[in-house]
Amino acid sequence: MTTKKISRKKLFTDVMEKSIMKQEVFSAAKESFEVMKKVSLTLSEEYKNYEEKKAPKFSVPLEVESHGELDFSLKFGGDTLVFLLHTNIFEIPRDHNVMRSKYIKEDPERSYCGIVHIYNFLTDSFKYNRTNDLGYLIGRIFINKEHHYFIDGKSELGFMYNNFRNHIINEANVDKIISSAIEYTLSFDLLIPPYDQVKLLTVSDMQSTWDSFGFATGKRLGFQFNADADVSE
Repeated sequence: MTTKKISRKKLFTDVMEKSIMKQEVFSAAKESFEVMKKVSLTLSEEYKNYEEKKAPKFSVPLEVESHGELDFSLKFGGDTLVFLLHTNIFEIPRDHNVMRSKYIKEDPERSYCGIVHIYNFLTDSFKYNRTNDLGYLIGRIFINKEHHYFIDGKSELGFMYNNFRNHIINEANVDKIISSAIEYTLSFDLLIPPYDQVKLLTVSDMQSTWDSFGFATGKRLGFQFNADADVSE
């Protein structure tokens, strides 16, 4: 069987167009990520004013820490949300509910997205360098070249933000997303680990600090990250 030769013009055009499209998507995702960081910083400043007026007996921080261009953390009380921007661009799977929307069918390039992952960790996991502790993905924000977004996740984060056509990244919408993520995180408390998981302790563990035990500590969030059944067009 003879393989049809691809013309140089078509080959070079395909390379250029696909690469430019992905760069446009990443640029939009990066700009959106900066909005998330800005809103988080604003939230932190507003909280400081509230905290000073309330003058709590114990320190109850709400702070932002930037770790680089692609990640930052938002620490509040005993929890830390870590926002991570992936450097690659992904196409939404063909069997995902979003792919059935008119918004995607009108322009298939809208299905290419940058992704921001939001993980929930215990603040003490970082403070005491407990490397075995677990973090939980509470949402994935998909952002396309037009700054439109939807969130893959359950409960508030999934149900409230799944209208890909109409939801656009801006400060007001990002404020709602971050506020929802904080509220969602606060609704889950740390559970005592099973007895059998902690009944044995090594000499090495005993020689370490109390907060560096070898067993993992983490919240049980109790949900899986499947696409929600209904996705608006």
